[in-house]
Amino acid sequence: MRRFDMRLPAVVRLDPANEFHTETQNVSARGVFFYLDRPVPAGTPCEVTLTFPPHITLTDAVRVRFTARVIRVELPLPSSRIGTAAMIEDYEFLRSNGGNDFLSALQRDWAKSN
Repeated sequence: MRRFDMRLPAVVRLDPANEFHTETQNVSARGVFFYLDRPVPAGTPCEVTLTFPPHITLTDAVRVRFTARVIRVELPLPSSRIGTAAMIEDYEFLRSNGGNDFLSALQRDWAKSN
């Protein structure tokens, strides 16, 4: 899958007690790469929520929540941030004001690639 370099703010939830504010490095139709401050074992389920800004959507900002599973963890060099790759298993577009045409098109495109 083609990856798109997108440094976007994200919230990663590992469970109700572990939620991290971070950023993505890249996103594809089947995966997302983000940073955490601690390693997470491969296979760990997670939920990632991010917002695609207007300059990417060419309309209003669009929030998406992914259900994913960690598939790879990169050890930190030289910073303390740990790169984490997760495979997207499901996604949900979260309600926002406006942008319905873009939202519908994006949902169709994502559905085709999954």
